[in-house]
Amino acid sequence: MQRPQGFAKFIIVITTITAAIMELLDTTIVNVALNQIAGNLGATIEDIAWIITSYAIANVIIIPMTGFLGEYFGRKNYYLGSMILFGIASYFCGMSETLWELVFWRFVQGIGGGALLSTSQAILYDAFAPEDRAIAGGFFGMGIILGPSLGPVLGGYIVDNFTWSDIFIVNIPICVIATLLTLVFIDRKAGEGENRKHIQIDYPGIALLILGIGTLQFILEKGESESWFESRTINLMTGLCVIGLGGFIWRELTTAQPVVNLKIFGNRIFALSTMFNMVSGFGLFTSVFVYPILVQRINGWSATETGLSLMYPTFLGVLLFPMIGRYLSKGGKPIPLMSMGIFIFIIYGFIGGSVTTDMGRWEFFPMQIVRVLGVALLQMPLLNQAVAGLEQKDYPAGIALSNMMRQLGGAFGIAMANNYATTRSGQHRVDLLANLQPENPALIQRVQGMAANIAQKTGDVYHSTEMAYRQLDMMVNRQAYLLAYLDTFRLVSIIFIGIAPFLLLLRTPKKSVIELEKIKKATEEAH
Repeated sequence: MQRPQGFAKFIIVITTITAAIMELLDTTIVNVALNQIAGNLGATIEDIAWIITSYAIANVIIIPMTGFLGEYFGRKNYYLGSMILFGIASYFCGMSETLWELVFWRFVQGIGGGALLSTSQAILYDAFAPEDRAIAGGFFGMGIILGPSLGPVLGGYIVDNFTWSDIFIVNIPICVIATLLTLVFIDRKAGEGENRKHIQIDYPGIALLILGIGTLQFILEKGESESWFESRTINLMTGLCVIGLGGFIWRELTTAQPVVNLKIFGNRIFALSTMFNMVSGFGLFTSVFVYPILVQRINGWSATETGLSLMYPTFLGVLLFPMIGRYLSKGGKPIPLMSMGIFIFIIYGFIGGSVTTDMGRWEFFPMQIVRVLGVALLQMPLLNQAVAGLEQKDYPAGIALSNMMRQLGGAFGIAMANNYATTRSGQHRVDLLANLQPENPALIQRVQGMAANIAQKTGDVYHSTEMAYRQLDMMVNRQAYLLAYLDTFRLVSIIFIGIAPFLLLLRTPKKSVIELEKIKKATEEAH
């Protein structure tokens, strides 16, 4: 196989990274616009969350099927079709006039976007020789860290200066350019899509996957707002999830042509690497989820300020990913890097667990630098480690499953962080109120001082004491939420402390020069 060189290779790198960034960016860009969308469409905040949920559900359903769909339709055709579908859905998202119309098109957008992630990675890997795949992983890792981090700042800027619909319309010119570049520069693999007649579509497997993963994602996204297992809806979804996932696993392990090849989990390196990928998704998405809520709710930052504070440190990751990729391509060992990444995430959690309400943007900067270092040192080796022990024919399934587990890890992390922060804030409020005894002289003096200040500003002496107690209650709530978010940062550290010992079970396959040449030859024959 003649791999692209020079300018053509550069264009493939740019196209695939852009597609990955665009897909991941749309998972977070909507978050800062929910209030505006709710007001414009006349929806409640609870219902508006379906805009995020529908995209996430579609993403997680389609990602594990990308290997099969790419083989069935031909990878280039599937990639182009998904990109066009993403662009069309983005247009109709921006043109939506009702909430449920927007939710429907977000689901369609998620179907198109889910394919872009894994297929982009596969195309990028094929543009590099086997011994240079770590460099390709470095480039792809840039998209993984840039997408979620750019979402809040781009969304905040668009919402503050334009209209909420523009957060979807901005995708269209990018999709058009990426589609044209794909048509011109990305070649079809030999025999691509020609074996369709010999491929049997595993309809029961697809149906069970949709049922199992779809309900699981619904539970994770809506569990907190539905009071978890106190809700009949969540209980019903849990039952369907168990049936769907159990049936899916049984079906895929017993059928001759599975839609998702679960047998590759028999490879210990892949299974352990995928587990770490899930935990890295937990760290990546949870840290990006908790931090913006903390600084906006407690420190009073705007959406744009919050996004910028996330974006600047992210550029360090953009530089680190290719450097780490080059180090790995020269024979560097990934396990020490992963160990450092886990250790840094542990430090990050404890740093986050000690922030204060009066910290400014630049005081948070070192904390975010630590987060980016942890993501780069953990995520970059995992991109290559996950498929290191697989045969060439299993790469598409391995890449798809690895990406799915990272997304699920993020969903688990956000659900866990949201539930944990809510529970801990209630407990902290109870503890704080226990210290506010009515007969406490310090409390009486504080309330009298607050009441006098309110009376002086408003002229309302009669209600000043009542307003002082309300203000005190708001202060207690604010402090309770601060302590809860600090606990949540520490929870991230605890999760990584728990996963660290499993590094001892992880091994990187050693390949001699002869073995490397065999892999290279087999790869070229496969194309």
